[in-house]
Amino acid sequence: MLNYNEILSKKYIVYEGQPFEVLDARIFRMQQRKPVNQTKLKNLFTGKVTEVTFHQADKVDEADINSREIKYLYTNRGEYWFCEVADPSKRFAPKEDVVGAGGRFLKPNSLIEVLTWNDRMIGLKLPIKVELKVTEAPPAIKGDTAKGGTKVITLETGATVNAPMFISEGDVVRINTDTGEYVERAN
Repeated sequence: MLNYNEILSKKYIVYEGQPFEVLDARIFRMQQRKPVNQTKLKNLFTGKVTEVTFHQADKVDEADINSREIKYLYTNRGEYWFCEVADPSKRFAPKEDVVGAGGRFLKPNSLIEVLTWNDRMIGLKLPIKVELKVTEAPPAIKGDTAKGGTKVITLETGATVNAPMFISEGDVVRINTDTGEYVERAN
């Protein structure tokens, strides 16, 4: 059990019977009142963010989130297929909302972590940055900076991102999987 002042950011709690990740927590006291903890919680099933205020008498359970390593295999008709690292014959395809938007940056045979709560899959923990090869990049046209000096490139996974004009086909670039944005050229 966690007291109201132990509910801090980056912790996982059980609130109203569902697991939540604490995104932000501020403990403060307003004038003569008792201290409170204002938090932003993200529901790990739905992804919905809510604001909850915990008072001094409030206590919550810490969520027992387990993680294990799995291997990404391939994508077929919008389904992402994974297998257990130790036993490749145990294949499964979680729902697309579990994989999230970062799934478009997964390379075949890459190892990632899956988060589970009560034997129910709640999400994937992708690396923050991945290196991917550029398969398509339109040529840069001199003086074409009206669009902010960026162009749309296609990566080896099929994902498209905005990148600077100097990126060309065959380059390896780093992509932030959280935001889906170009970070830097890797080679």
